[in-house]
Amino acid sequence: MAFIDEARFFVKAGDGGNGCVSFRREKFVPKGGPDGGDGGRGGSVIIQASARLQSLIDFRYRSHFLAKNGSHGRGKKMHGGKGKDNVMLVPPGSLIKDDETGNILAELIKEDDGYVAARGGNGGKGNVHFATSTNRAPRIATKGGPGEERWLRIELKLLADVGLIGLPNAGKSTLLSRLSAANPKVASYPFTTLEPQLGVLNFAYGDPCIIADIPGLIAGAHQGAGLGHTFLRHIERTRVLLHLIDSSGLEDEPYTQFCILEDELRKFKTELADRTRLVLLNKIDLLDEDELRELINIFREKGIDVLPISAAAGRGLTKLKDELEVLLTHT
Repeated sequence: MAFIDEARFFVKAGDGGNGCVSFRREKFVPKGGPDGGDGGRGGSVIIQASARLQSLIDFRYRSHFLAKNGSHGRGKKMHGGKGKDNVMLVPPGSLIKDDETGNILAELIKEDDGYVAARGGNGGKGNVHFATSTNRAPRIATKGGPGEERWLRIELKLLADVGLIGLPNAGKSTLLSRLSAANPKVASYPFTTLEPQLGVLNFAYGDPCIIADIPGLIAGAHQGAGLGHTFLRHIERTRVLLHLIDSSGLEDEPYTQFCILEDELRKFKTELADRTRLVLLNKIDLLDEDELRELINIFREKGIDVLPISAAAGRGLTKLKDELEVLLTHT
């Protein structure tokens, strides 16, 4: 499925209902006596985290979120009803920011975390509140207050449990399609995927996890080259990283590819280079046994354990799933 991880949107809470000017119709009561009820409070716009959602796809089609106005007060001291709240559901890991200042207003990390993005206006006072010993029949009431409104920005802080990273054409989309039911376009494109693609990886015994094919990076990404900081921001939101290396070396030598990945992660944020990871040598179906053994030894001499796989041929994927299940259990 396509993934949207940032959006700008407008929230408007409901206005409060107006207070009522009304008088009782009773004998011997001056002008009936005031009995105008208060207006109801306007509804609020509430943002709430829900594990049922994985991306901000709803924001692609909708950018304005409004709550209902409060009802007006009525006679016989009948207060107006409160306006209905608008509860917006977003994925856990959502970051809410003020669009103007960029200040972080809330972090909705886990299920049911909530934030009142816009508060409803207060209801107006009915004329019953304005009766005095000298003014027993007030003909005044107050209007309801306006609901809050503003532009906000939402960003997803947590993208997935597992992130696939690698240079363009490393085979990430193919691997995602073999590990999950995702169906990304796969071909020998001279360019990279432009946005993350998500899939669900099921294990034999453990809980399923979200796996993401994250857009490929190039040297200089930490300075904004290619997808630049957009790419690296996605990386920041994963628990486990799968470094996918093209073992055929058609573009760069395998170890050179690995160094580029590590260098970009470290330069963007030091702790990313220390994140839990698996290094995968992909496309081993294009190598003979001697070439593969020599390549594995190159990495081992550098103190790096690698897992040889072929996403296209399905080789090594069972072992990969087993190792991922263990990593996710302890991460």
